[in-house]
Amino acid sequence: MSSSRPYMIRAIYQWILDNQCTPYLLVNAEGEGVVVPQDFVQDGQIVLNISETAVVGLTIDNAYLSFSGRFGGVSQDIWVPVGAVLAIYARENGQGMLFEPDDGDVPPPTSDGDGSESGDAPKRPSLKVVK
Repeated sequence: MSSSRPYMIRAIYQWILDNQCTPYLLVNAEGEGVVVPQDFVQDGQIVLNISETAVVGLTIDNAYLSFSGRFGGVSQDIWVPVGAVLAIYARENGQGMLFEPDDGDVPPPTSDGDGSESGDAPKRPSLKVVK
């Protein structure tokens, strides 16, 4: 099953805009494939304002997020794999969603050939409360 992260990013982004707030992303700037201005990275992370007035050409695909933005007055192209997104939240009130650093594609269960799954007993689904 594919990761739910890109779908959640798009949904929370739209929800933040619908509530007239400013969407911010917290990104692991040291993640593989991340292209962000290194001058603005602190402790291996960067916060990006992805509001409609701050970026040009925002694309939130299932694999990556990209846009052009100005940093220190210089236009730069930004490229962030969705796995490097650690959070999306509203600047005004902090509401949004945090993601687990290792949340990614979940491999399909393996089969022993008799239709049963191998390994330990399947784990029950769980939900987290997001405030």
